[in-house]
Amino acid sequence: MKLESPGTIKSVDNLMGANPSYGDETVWSRFSKSASRWGSRSFFSSGPILQAGSSQLLAWTYEQMRETAERRSEIYKLRGFIKGDRVGICLPNSPEFFVEWLSLNLLGISAVPVNPELRQVDVARLIGHSEMRLAVVSGASGKFGQALKAACEKSRVAVAETCRELPEPLSEPLPRELPKIAASLDEAALIYTSGTTGMPKGCVLSNEYFLAAGDWYASLPEPWTLREGSERMLTPLPLYHMNAMAFSSMAMVATGGCLVALDRFHPSRWREDLRDCGATIVHYLGIMPSILMKSDPEASDREHSVRFGFGAGVSPDLHAGFEDRFGYPLIEAWAMTETGAGACIAATGPDRQVGEGCFGQPGPEMETRIVDEAGNSVASGQPGELLVRRAGRNPRFGFFTRYLKDDEATKAAWEGNWFHTGDIVAQNSNGQFVFKDRKKNMIRRSGENISAAEVESVLAKHPGVEAAAVGSVPDELRGEEVACLVKPIDRSFEQNSGFFSELFELCVEQLAYFKAPGWFAAVSELPLTGTEKIRRADLAKRLREMREAGDLVEFRARKKKNA
Repeated sequence: MKLESPGTIKSVDNLMGANPSYGDETVWSRFSKSASRWGSRSFFSSGPILQAGSSQLLAWTYEQMRETAERRSEIYKLRGFIKGDRVGICLPNSPEFFVEWLSLNLLGISAVPVNPELRQVDVARLIGHSEMRLAVVSGASGKFGQALKAACEKSRVAVAETCRELPEPLSEPLPRELPKIAASLDEAALIYTSGTTGMPKGCVLSNEYFLAAGDWYASLPEPWTLREGSERMLTPLPLYHMNAMAFSSMAMVATGGCLVALDRFHPSRWREDLRDCGATIVHYLGIMPSILMKSDPEASDREHSVRFGFGAGVSPDLHAGFEDRFGYPLIEAWAMTETGAGACIAATGPDRQVGEGCFGQPGPEMETRIVDEAGNSVASGQPGELLVRRAGRNPRFGFFTRYLKDDEATKAAWEGNWFHTGDIVAQNSNGQFVFKDRKKNMIRRSGENISAAEVESVLAKHPGVEAAAVGSVPDELRGEEVACLVKPIDRSFEQNSGFFSELFELCVEQLAYFKAPGWFAAVSELPLTGTEKIRRADLAKRLREMREAGDLVEFRARKKKNA
């Protein structure tokens, strides 16, 4: 694929200072401006589409996207949708997702991305909680479609299928007193957290949130700075998640690049995906490098144009080996739905440490603290909860606006005018931040704190493990005991004590004995969110139920000090 010769962004005016002002700029106005400049260039590609044994790319230009979104917005206006409304977008990674979002943003209507993997109770709660007036879906069949239709009917929410005529709203717009603020501070989207440790919260996100995310990404330091008009960013991550919707999408809008959005990660054809779409940047989650490293080496491992990968969670033990084998660096980064680019850290410095679990140092635009449970700063090198905020006059610049209908949770998250991330990190002697685990994922066994993520990273090294999820079960003597659900590559799923014995021995070889799982079970699927993160609340419940039912294989007796 022939790419246009690259230019390089020299500066991004909106990032001057810790608290830039976007005034009345919106996602739509930014996109429209980009379309005026780069109209004939590709903005969105659905990636390789296999048809009749051949591969082709389904691409939309900036101008095509702008014209289609403008026409769609006129229909929304005629149907009586107004500024302050919310509309659900229940679509896969597709150009239609952007058509809906841009057309809504043009009118000041908030988009509510919906994960099509949600279960019936989750769909019903989200629709009712968000107060959306319409849900746009790609199809109303299947379990999700049926659950969504039932929930919409109960809440008097209209349903429209993609590319179909919009129906009249079933309900009148809710009386809302919209504040008189700059358009950049208006609500652009309502994204629900992944709910790994509890019920998902609705994060109200402004236009400023999305604009800042794109500008932050576009202005990464050399050699990672995005090249104007030439980047092709490949992501298998869903558009209903902040990573793809905010950082990936808006970075391409800011630089005239093309977003290539796969329907999901396909390990067997990953090399072909990279090559066929001419990817220059790829986004990843930690499980992806792990799976690729377990595949047999191929001559095509380095046949690509990728400059770097950007993501989080790569196993430290695999990091250097992956870069050496596949020929591109993996840039580890940290952010949350709540923080956006207001507080985002990435290992982009000249002293990038590979294989150390580091995600870089905070830039001068943000402030950080690492504290213990009492809120006191910990000594250098010690783990604690990460607190963040924006430097300058506005500590909440670029962050989420609030949790919808949960002022207490918003207040608690910002206690002491610092955002409490709930992530346990440590800062090493070089000033690099190292992720340990989520605060709620720590297992307390006989007074020892055990990181579930640390145990999972060791288990992932076993060649027979596709993925593993570690949690706790109640223990009569120790308070809590480490337990593990493992998804083997061998799909026989027999509760094989020999296989579990290998996993146990691997853990005691590389971890303190007390961190090794005392209980194991093999499963066909792990409880995951739509972004491939472990749904910790479901994991905890499942482990307890399996423990009570006698479905876990016990290894507690083999956990001995100095064994």
